Amino acid sequence: MTAAPLKAYRVRLESPVADSFRCTCAANALDIDQKKKSVHQLDVLADIESPFNVGAIVGASGSGKSTLARSIYGADALHTRLDPARPIIDQLPKEWTYDQCAAGLSGVGLTSVPCWIRPAHTLSTGQAARAEAALQMAHLVDGVTVIDEWTSVVDRTVAKVMSHCVQKFARAANKRVVLICCHYDVLDWLNPDWVIDCNKQAFTDRRELRRGFQRTERLRFDIRRVDRRTWTYFSKYHYLTDSLPGGSIECFGVFHGRDQVGFQCFANYVPHRKGTVRRKQMHSNRIVIHPDYAGLGLGIRVVNATSWLMAQRGFDVRIKYSSVPVHLAMRKYRCWELLDVSRATHQIFGAKMERRTGFRLDVKTYSYRFRPQAYDPVADGATLQ
Repeated sequence: MTAAPLKAYRVRLESPVADSFRCTCAANALDIDQKKKSVHQLDVLADIESPFNVGAIVGASGSGKSTLARSIYGADALHTRLDPARPIIDQLPKEWTYDQCAAGLSGVGLTSVPCWIRPAHTLSTGQAARAEAALQMAHLVDGVTVIDEWTSVVDRTVAKVMSHCVQKFARAANKRVVLICCHYDVLDWLNPDWVIDCNKQAFTDRRELRRGFQRTERLRFDIRRVDRRTWTYFSKYHYLTDSLPGGSIECFGVFHGRDQVGFQCFANYVPHRKGTVRRKQMHSNRIVIHPDYAGLGLGIRVVNATSWLMAQRGFDVRIKYSSVPVHLAMRKYRCWELLDVSRATHQIFGAKMERRTGFRLDVKTYSYRFRPQAYDPVADGATLQ
């Protein structure tokens, strides 16, 4: 692929000079040329026209990032689309199917269905940023999506997770997105095709470099036994009831440092008699990863690791899900054996004309059994790449 020639981009920022007594005294105290200090000029040669998926404009506040983006992509390029009064799923294109909406939101790491259906003003800062990115890419089909202040107001770990998600989705959906940010710590996680550094007034073409790029930074997550009461902090992100299953349960927490960022529990649904040859069954359920950490593939790896821990204690571990994405993810692992695909309906059956009732009516479910002998806990550890 032949690169396009470098093009010159120039931005001149100039602010009015105040000549009040106090401003003049302040300037004179340091012998500042007021007129000269009120002007900032940015000059850079860059190729942002050759094919790309992810571009980054970085630099400190006041370095000309946003002004440069407006001069390249137009005055309206940086406007926001998210309506705080409406649910995010209702703001996606009207012609989209539900599956397209689900894919668009999940693609940027906004995987919690409860977050899709409540007013957008109830979302956290990180969730709102993901929602804005999803909207921008959904409504701009052939152009370039430009997102200002990318991750500027979120925790730096969350910023890295968000950056990993948005670049992965942009490439998978063949979108073109330019992220404007004042932090350099997200660049490795964005792995952009090009970078304009407004501090250095320099351009870096990474189109070839990024293909073989290996990020050195890792995020480590640990799994620990926890009290069932920690479910309180995660239940609002789960589609089932706020209550945990009754009877015998085992609970695990996912931790990033000292912060619990996920929850997973196992429950015994099938009666078991002591002394019988058959092992006691424990069913995996209520897996929740905090939305700020969604998009790393953490959920399925937590299910794998905790299921292995339960199997080491002698349990027959099962799982039953109606989520197609979870089903597709589990099919990739040899440690899960598909047992059944079924759909309970409202149809009348039996001599007594009984009617089937329950939670999963008219929903296809997938049942699996865990095969611990096919799982390597070291290879599938909690340190994510």
